[in-house]
Amino acid sequence: MTGIIGAMKIEIEELEALMENKQEKIIGSVRFVKGTLEGREVVTAVCGIGKVAAAICAQTMIMEYSPSCIINSGVAGSLTAQAGICDTVIASTLVQHDMDTTPLGDPPGLISGLGIVDIPADEKAAKVLMSAAQRAGSGNVIYGKIASGDQFVASPEKKDYIVNTFGASACEMEGAAIAQTCVSAGVPFGVLRVMSDTADGSAHMNYAEFLPQAAAIACKTIVNFIKEYE
Repeated sequence: MTGIIGAMKIEIEELEALMENKQEKIIGSVRFVKGTLEGREVVTAVCGIGKVAAAICAQTMIMEYSPSCIINSGVAGSLTAQAGICDTVIASTLVQHDMDTTPLGDPPGLISGLGIVDIPADEKAAKVLMSAAQRAGSGNVIYGKIASGDQFVASPEKKDYIVNTFGASACEMEGAAIAQTCVSAGVPFGVLRVMSDTADGSAHMNYAEFLPQAAAIACKTIVNFIKEYE
């Protein structure tokens, strides 16, 4: 079974519309939908925005459904000229750009407990996601680092900080928390992001305009992934 988590309804609803044999279950504040997609077992969930909501959803999904892999799918802000709006970034690694224990002598982004800054995505899942995104044919697809934090990045100053400190290609608010949860539980994971904005002063306007288109591209990529991943 593959678990698929999105932060917002728009990032998941097209997938759920394509699913068959659906069974719904609400645990806490999260609605899980189990069923089949392209003849394969999947479970979807809308986790809500932010790292805590994402981690709670991922841990609950793991405990309730025991997925063999979890994919976090959705939109993000681009941090590189290589990824324009509606292009796709597949995570090689993930970082939490707002994790900061530097006063204790730690490097920025160090994850307490794991003892690392960069959380590596599962290589097999990432490879299949790259192929799936390329077959979606919607734009440029790059393999790079994704940064997560509990803020909507919308200023050149914050964008420059994340790029200069972590070398990230995209920023969003959930992926690295799901990554940390999956690594802690020993569950393979991948993260897919389609660019909805450029994480600068125009981010709020671009986001509103391109969110539906970016979410549709992510959905198409996930369908391709389900067809190919074994």
